[in-house]
Amino acid sequence: MVSAGPTEAEWPVKKTAKAPPPTTNKKKGGDTDIFFEEDDLPYEEEIIRNPYSVKCWLRYVEFKQGATNQVVNLVYERALKELPGSYKLWYNYLKLRRKQVKGKCITDPAFEDANNCHERALVFMHKMPRIWLDYCQFLMDQCKITRTRRTLDRGLRALPITQHMRIWPLYLKFVGMYPLPETAVRVYRRHLKLCPENAEEYIKYLVSIDRLDEAAIRQATIVNDERFISKAGKSNHQLWHDLCELISKNPDKVKSLKVGAIIRGGLTRFTDQLGQLWCSLADYYIRSGHFEKARDVYEEAIQTVTTVRDFTQVFDAYAQFEESMISAKMEASGEQGASEDDDLDVELRLARYEQLMDRRPLLLNSVLLRQNPHNVHEWHKRAKLYEGKPREIINTYTEAVQTIDPVKATGKPHTLWVAFAKYYEENDQIEDARTIFEKATKVALKSVDDLAGVWCEFAEMELRHENYDEALRLLRRATAMPSRKADYFDTSEPVQNRLYKSLKVWSMLADLEESLGTFKSTKAVYDRIIDLRIATPQIIINYAMFLEEHNYFEESYKAYERGIALFRWPNVFDIWNTYLVKFIERYGGKKLERARDLFEQALEGCPPKFAKSFYLLYAKLEEEHGLARHAMAVYERGTRGVEPSEQYSMFNIYIKRAAEIYGVTHTRAIYEKAIEVLQDDHAREMCMRFADMECKLGEIDRARAVYSYCSQMSDPRTTLSFWQTWKEFEIKHGNEDTVREMLRIKRSVQATYNTQVNFMAAQMLAASSTTTGTVADLAPGHGPVDEMKLLEQKAQLLAAEAAKDKPKSKEKILFVRSDTSKSELSELAKQSNPDEIHIDSDNDEEAGEPDEVQVEQKAVPSEVFGGLKED
Repeated sequence: MVSAGPTEAEWPVKKTAKAPPPTTNKKKGGDTDIFFEEDDLPYEEEIIRNPYSVKCWLRYVEFKQGATNQVVNLVYERALKELPGSYKLWYNYLKLRRKQVKGKCITDPAFEDANNCHERALVFMHKMPRIWLDYCQFLMDQCKITRTRRTLDRGLRALPITQHMRIWPLYLKFVGMYPLPETAVRVYRRHLKLCPENAEEYIKYLVSIDRLDEAAIRQATIVNDERFISKAGKSNHQLWHDLCELISKNPDKVKSLKVGAIIRGGLTRFTDQLGQLWCSLADYYIRSGHFEKARDVYEEAIQTVTTVRDFTQVFDAYAQFEESMISAKMEASGEQGASEDDDLDVELRLARYEQLMDRRPLLLNSVLLRQNPHNVHEWHKRAKLYEGKPREIINTYTEAVQTIDPVKATGKPHTLWVAFAKYYEENDQIEDARTIFEKATKVALKSVDDLAGVWCEFAEMELRHENYDEALRLLRRATAMPSRKADYFDTSEPVQNRLYKSLKVWSMLADLEESLGTFKSTKAVYDRIIDLRIATPQIIINYAMFLEEHNYFEESYKAYERGIALFRWPNVFDIWNTYLVKFIERYGGKKLERARDLFEQALEGCPPKFAKSFYLLYAKLEEEHGLARHAMAVYERGTRGVEPSEQYSMFNIYIKRAAEIYGVTHTRAIYEKAIEVLQDDHAREMCMRFADMECKLGEIDRARAVYSYCSQMSDPRTTLSFWQTWKEFEIKHGNEDTVREMLRIKRSVQATYNTQVNFMAAQMLAASSTTTGTVADLAPGHGPVDEMKLLEQKAQLLAAEAAKDKPKSKEKILFVRSDTSKSELSELAKQSNPDEIHIDSDNDEEAGEPDEVQVEQKAVPSEVFGGLKED
């Protein structure tokens, strides 16, 4: 230890230009003489005044940073003599001492001096884990193994247990740096007492040093610990797999555990992924040399797994095992020379392998049935796999019908009973098939339709063997009234009590009665079906046609009417349609009033969707057997009673029939009505046809009036065909005035449609003006203008221009100026009639006057065609 220095009065100060390094001289009594430079005096004076101030000593140390190591160390030693409990001084001092020896040979005495300094520090700093960590790391860098281990142990003893987590990472790092397995194992065991959650790290280390037995024991421990949480994020299932893989791949090194019991425990614990566990158990026996036990494990596995994935995994491993066994046997025989026993053994193994591959579909089917024993499709598939093996097929069907619960069944369970009976039938065992069907009729199936299918198949089997009476008897049994009536959809009642309302059985019975029974019995069956209110429109039609075939025409009409009373629209459409057609075919015009009454009844509540065929049939009846005016009245009603989408076709038929019966002129009123009622597209088509008809009749003015009216619903931008047709008409039949009128009307209509889309046009104009600079011209100096302002400015410009051109007497009427020149009119006139139309300079004044017309709206047809009727 360094003694305290002399007082300020005793300091011998040398004032030299350049002070030599301070030196110490021994005095009597062990005191040390310290020589200072002149720059040290302020710091020394401050230390004398505050010898217990850490800041003062640190400032002094910082000032002495450029001095030699001996000088700086001496300052630290003096400071620590005054303040031995200062962590800051000790930490900086020890850091400096380690830095001073860095890069030197580890045999240098300075290392031991630094170690002694650390030991002196720990006398006071033994509760500071950082001092221990730095010291131990320093010793590890010196490769002092034993001293490092003992120091780490001292640190663990000195520090409280809450600080041990600071030491253990360095301790574990230390034992992992050197091949000291026994030391490392003992250290890890001590560490796990404090931190059992780090068991996976210990197991990993044990595997790395090939201590697999202890690793397996530790793995089994954490697997059995339900509170253990893996730091690696592994689930308990993954830990199980790691354990199984460890013990199965190292059977010679793991002696302390019962491998078979452990893996089978995992099989009972984890039932969703068993394939890997089974493969691990078999792999354990294979590596142990117990091949027959491995084969037994594989067989047990493929007979117990319940998922296709596990089965595939086990089966592939099983097949690979058999292949490897055959290959190994053949190689051994080839090296040692094949004997007769070896050849037999190889053939036996090959036969076993082939049998395994042949069994695969059946084994896979067994897996699916274990997964869902109520899967009807898989039972059928299993029976097909046993094709050619009668005993196995019968056992399969027997097991199937005993296992399947109809309520839980996937598919139609009654098909198994039917297939079972058909198998006996195909082998000429009719009595056995009947026994199966009889049992099937008593099974509590899920739905009535399933039971009805069994009865129908039973009857069809009897029909195939020409037992017609027996088939009838079976179906009559099936349709017999039970002792207690039950609703068809009442699931609380057994299906046997609800079978009497099954239309499937009744329909087959009706077919058999028609073919094999009497008229009376068949009629009774149909009546019973109607009384039970289970008939369909097709049943009603079949019943009526059956009566008609036996010349009971009125009875058939009654059947139709009973069916009509049972059903509503649209289900009654087919019945009405068939009824009316059959009635007209039979009576024609003999019972005209009755037929009319039937048609009126049919049309009374008929939706427009189905009315067209009735109106056409009604009109045809009136044309052939009634009065023409009645037929026209029916057609007229039909144009109102059908859907809007069918009105156009109805008007076409109406016009065609009216023209054929009364002549073409009678269709004018029909055309007017059609134009009034139909949509614009169809009305335009009607107008063009109407005008064409008038033109053919020589009524040019009428045709022109029709074109003029139709123009009000024809936008020139979209209906080019109409305007082209009118233009051709005027070229062929008109003159200059009519052509001018046509062009005037076209501009008027175009202006009308333009006003309806003015907002769209304004937006387009605004977009185009923005890109070309028009907006800036309209509002110079004001930046961009919005679309509404642009529209208003444009409207004002147009209004001002129109105000200049129009006469004062017509200021309140909007006019459209003609853009057609005289040359264009002359050209049109020459094309139409060059002999009659001549435009020359004498008509300049008249031709120069603007054609003006007020924008008109679409008028009512009566206003348009009124003049034509007066003519």
